[in-house]
Amino acid sequence: MFFTYLRRELRRRRKAALVVASGLALGIALVIVVNSVSNGMGKAQDKVLQSLYGLGTDMTVTKAASPSAGSSQRPRFQFDARNNGDDSQQSSDRVMVQGFTTLSSSTVSKVAEQKGVSTAVGGLSLNVVKINGQFTRGQFQQKPSGGGTGGARGGGQPQGEVRGGGADFDVNSYSVYGTDVTQTGIGPLTSSKITSGRTFRTTETDAKVLVADSAYAKEKKYEVGSSVTVNKVKFRIIGIATADSGDSAANLYMPLKQAQTLADQKNKVTTIYVKATDSQQISAVKSTIQKNVSGTTVTTSADLADTVSGSLSTASSLATNVGKWLSIAVLVAAFLVAGLLTSSAVSRRVREFGTLKALGWRSGRVTRQVVGEAVVNGLVGGALGIALGLAGAYAVTTISPTLQAQLGGGSGAGGPGGGFGGPGRRAAKSLEVALTAPVSLTTIALAVALAVAGGLIAGAFGGWRASRLRPADALRRVE
Repeated sequence: MFFTYLRRELRRRRKAALVVASGLALGIALVIVVNSVSNGMGKAQDKVLQSLYGLGTDMTVTKAASPSAGSSQRPRFQFDARNNGDDSQQSSDRVMVQGFTTLSSSTVSKVAEQKGVSTAVGGLSLNVVKINGQFTRGQFQQKPSGGGTGGARGGGQPQGEVRGGGADFDVNSYSVYGTDVTQTGIGPLTSSKITSGRTFRTTETDAKVLVADSAYAKEKKYEVGSSVTVNKVKFRIIGIATADSGDSAANLYMPLKQAQTLADQKNKVTTIYVKATDSQQISAVKSTIQKNVSGTTVTTSADLADTVSGSLSTASSLATNVGKWLSIAVLVAAFLVAGLLTSSAVSRRVREFGTLKALGWRSGRVTRQVVGEAVVNGLVGGALGIALGLAGAYAVTTISPTLQAQLGGGSGAGGPGGGFGGPGRRAAKSLEVALTAPVSLTTIALAVALAVAGGLIAGAFGGWRASRLRPADALRRVE
């Protein structure tokens, strides 16, 4: 009887039911789109941070450079003094530790022993400045004589000037990153994919091999098998890596031991990449490392997230703040409208409900009937809202608007060695990421819960109104 009456009444009042369902659908669709876009913002931000850290890294351990370290990092080049007319090419490399004060390799083991740490890997970030060119001697040209003196004046010294000559040098600066080839599942190289050749083998701990970033390889016309000389040491490129998003962590990657030898930094690292055993305990692991490994700075992705600026940050703030409150406002309005419309519909059905009570229906049964109709309206609105929300999320993903994210140069934090902003500073990095709007099962479950809640709220309004009706009310309306 309940369902038969319910079906008949909903069919009779299709327009009113559609109005209530549409209001709820609009609010639910907005919630789905806002939640999906927020999830997309989170994924985009993770992708930006991954370009610094690499896949699988939860935090980094570094030691900020002291103010006096700047002078020791200033490039200094020495060339041969040539007075014999030799104009041959001259070249000199300056290999410098980039960004941070170095840590002992033993610190990596110490960090790995801390509670909650799954893996700890050290890396050495270097900047190589290469000067290549030549000096050209000038030519002495004698001035023409003006008075038949043979061009010589007192003391017989020829009169003239040196013309031509000078120096022509090319300056090339690039980054090199020494990576632990025995543990390739963590660190900055994991944010790139090998698109040509191969990656390092675990046995190549001291091999003279390189993996080149694809953009840098294209610029320098490197390919697999090419030779690259770094500080008079010849290396062979074994692979080309393409960064998943934005810029790569370095132009060239080499085994850690080779990087330490080139920079004269035996058993030293600039950055320790840490993976926690439980991603939910990152904050606790950070506190443990800071407490037990003195003199270090521990930076998590949450710390770096605060430094992300640009259109990604602006859009994220809008989705989180404006979008959230707009969704709440629309939902509240939709619930109130649904409740008022349901209550109004009950008022128009006074004679019907009064007659049912006169026939023996109790107030509870009438109330359940009204609430049942409202819940069905809510579920219909939920179905429409989910469909609209999925359509909106799909549209956002299809359009994939490009957002710009900038990681400002801050001190004491960052990726593989501090970037290019000088000792102790992380370089400003601009990346472009495509926005998506993934819809999770949690979001769908939330939409269903809101649909039921909307129906119950509307039913509560109508049920309260119906419970107050009396058979006499129906008789008064009989003409």
